[in-house]
Amino acid sequence: MNMKLNAIIVEDEENSRLILRNYLTKYCPNISILGEAANVEEALVLIRNNDLDVVFLDVEMPYGNAFDLLDKVGDVNFETIFVTAYNHYAIDALNAHASYYLMKPISIDELIKAVDYVTEIRTKEDALQDQVLVPKTNVVSGKITIPQQDGFEVIETADIMYCKADDNYTEIYLNNNKKKLVSKTLKYIEESLKDSNFARVHKSYLVNVNEIVKYVKGKGGSVVLSNGKEIMVSASKKSDLLSYFK
Repeated sequence: MNMKLNAIIVEDEENSRLILRNYLTKYCPNISILGEAANVEEALVLIRNNDLDVVFLDVEMPYGNAFDLLDKVGDVNFETIFVTAYNHYAIDALNAHASYYLMKPISIDELIKAVDYVTEIRTKEDALQDQVLVPKTNVVSGKITIPQQDGFEVIETADIMYCKADDNYTEIYLNNNKKKLVSKTLKYIEESLKDSNFARVHKSYLVNVNEIVKYVKGKGGSVVLSNGKEIMVSASKKSDLLSYFK
């Protein structure tokens, strides 16, 4: 039996919403429709208030389009199926990491294929998450030097909880609740810590894998550190993170 997928429909035309809802109800029983939105603002409310697997998204809407919505969402933790009457948005949809691109009028066969494809993606993600057991390495002792105006400071890598990007600077958070601001990019810090069990979980975050105490499922999910800090994981970074725990 296919896994259940939580979904919303974002479409400004009421008749189009009705058709898609009826098709999904009849031909895609593993889709659970949690709500419908007619514009970007309504869609944002639904996305922020629900744990979604997939969003059926029309491109052109009043007061903003699908890409405006995805920009406002930020780190997208759901699959996106574009539904539109216009084929010239296909490249933009691809660049927005769309899972599928459906043309109106909707073909039932194509709709089923789209849902099956998303179901396969989410099933594989769940299987990958279920492989998480215990860390395969213990704390690695080491040091890192961070530049200062009058020289540099030496920090034990084991004392670093996580690092956060701040434009061309990096904030280094230590396990004694202190923070260091370094005039280096997060990419530079990541390279400096590449042999010390640090994982880039997001474009803005690098975490000490030894400080992770919990992983929360999702398209990307999130990690909880030993100090209670929760950090979102980008979908593109999840496999690399979970490889530490196989």
